[in-house]
Amino acid sequence: MKHKPLGGRVTAVALVGLLLASCGTIEKDKRALGLQAATAAYQSALRWGYFETAYGYLHPDQRKDKSKDLPPVFTDLRVAGYEVVQPPLMQNPGEAVQVVTIDYLYEDRQVVKTITDRQTWTYDTKLDSWWLSSGIPQFQ
Repeated sequence: MKHKPLGGRVTAVALVGLLLASCGTIEKDKRALGLQAATAAYQSALRWGYFETAYGYLHPDQRKDKSKDLPPVFTDLRVAGYEVVQPPLMQNPGEAVQVVTIDYLYEDRQVVKTITDRQTWTYDTKLDSWWLSSGIPQFQ
């Protein structure tokens, strides 16, 4: 009885293992890039007054009355500054937390206020996107 060398089998098993591991890494990197893009776009939308766009980062189930109408808190709101205090940190593969400070004012009051917003972002595998699950900042 002839014995076949194990080298080919071991190499094949090792390659399959590496491929499976790299697929997980690619998916993780894809999600991280998606999160980075979502948080940056949300920041830009708030900072430049595109509140409809910023509001669109809330999951549709969280929007009041499931409509696209903006809440009254955005009326006459102007964001003067937006600083990331803590960049997004993955809590688990489907959730990340970011902390920002936002300087804002209402045009009719002209008093600058600052709030700290602890944002929770959740990944929706069905929609393949990140949603701001912590809600809109508590502007007053």
